[in-house]
Amino acid sequence: MSQAQEFEKVLSGSDTSVAAFDEHKSAVRRIQHFLHSTPAAVPLIVLVLAIIVFGLTIGGRFFSSYTLTLILQQIAIVGILGAAQTLVILTAGIDLSIGVIMVISAVIMGNCAVSYGLPSVLAVAIGLAAGAACGLLNGVLVAYMKLPPFIVTLGTWNIVMATNFIYSANETIRDTDVDVQAPLLHLFALSFKVGTAVLTAGVIAMVALVLLLWYVLNHTAWGRHVYAVGDDQEAAKLSGIQTKKVLMTVYTLAGLIAAFAAWVSIGRNGSISPSAAVTDYNLQAITATVIGGISLFGGRGSILGTLFGAMIVGVVSMGLNMLGADPQWKVLLTGVLIIGAVAVDQWIRKVSA
Repeated sequence: MSQAQEFEKVLSGSDTSVAAFDEHKSAVRRIQHFLHSTPAAVPLIVLVLAIIVFGLTIGGRFFSSYTLTLILQQIAIVGILGAAQTLVILTAGIDLSIGVIMVISAVIMGNCAVSYGLPSVLAVAIGLAAGAACGLLNGVLVAYMKLPPFIVTLGTWNIVMATNFIYSANETIRDTDVDVQAPLLHLFALSFKVGTAVLTAGVIAMVALVLLLWYVLNHTAWGRHVYAVGDDQEAAKLSGIQTKKVLMTVYTLAGLIAAFAAWVSIGRNGSISPSAAVTDYNLQAITATVIGGISLFGGRGSILGTLFGAMIVGVVSMGLNMLGADPQWKVLLTGVLIIGAVAVDQWIRKVSA
């Protein structure tokens, strides 16, 4: 007993700490942590730098409210499609069919309202349902059939595009016919002034959609499940998340948003052309998403970054047009931005390694 008391007496002055973390961080490490915890920071910084560079190069014309709001009008469709693509990429997937889903939804809306004489509200509802059905097909094939998203959506891209041309007979629905018989389809062409700036309902819809999805992804259980599935699907499943349902809802919602983009595109373009399916909306949406900092490996990124990514593409495109540069410079710079965005994502991910 006396020996035990002497033993404790010896330990009374010793260090009682068990383990401690080294809190010393270099400046680079702190930057990595900041960018890791604020995914939208990188695209926002790039956007500000792009505006400054083109503003100094072009001058006051670039900073005019007309130019800046015109950029927003031009990116409205790609921004909405990018929001849909963001949901899918956050689950470590990809949707190559999103552009043609938008086009066939627009064709269905136009035919229902103009060719079949259905009420405009019903035509819009049928178009939205068609887009959601295409997304649901992708979701079932990915979640329940366990097929790779790239292969599934590549296949449905071909199926939907061919169906679009067969169904429409490649006939364009004229702007005047839509305006007379279904003015509701031109809803998002409505414009209004805020000071000297001119905004359209399409731009407001894009911003409202992004803010809504930001709230859902950051403040709801479903949003956290989307990130968890994208980060590690097996771990998410073991923790009780119904991964199949999450994937199916994500792809269905992406299809629905693509159909909503169709409605906005009718307002933007006026007429409805099935040939718009050959326009590379897929690549533009993916470009905005990747430049916006959404990781192609899933589970990381902010949808606000996608909005900034779309704006970066719009600013670069507008800036080069105003400078009279060769259009190929836009393609070149877009490629550089994509590679740069992926490289930065890999560098930021090292902070959690």
